[in-house]
Amino acid sequence: MRKTPFLLSLIAAATLAGCMQTDGERALAGAAAGALVADATDENMVAGAAIGALAGTYCDDAGICRRSY
Repeated sequence: MRKTPFLLSLIAAATLAGCMQTDGERALAGAAAGALVADATDENMVAGAAIGALAGTYCDDAGICRRSY
């Protein structure tokens, strides 16, 4: 299995999830982005959505998508 589509879904999820306020919103946005990227690259959409949801949920904990006020 190629890792490139999954890395792209992680990047897309983290970028999109930075706009959201709560972990739940970031998880939904990450899942949507992950599924879209996986579908566009002919990979497993469920796996892409799961990885995107995890990336969206934990991106603020990792310091990637924190908002600066």
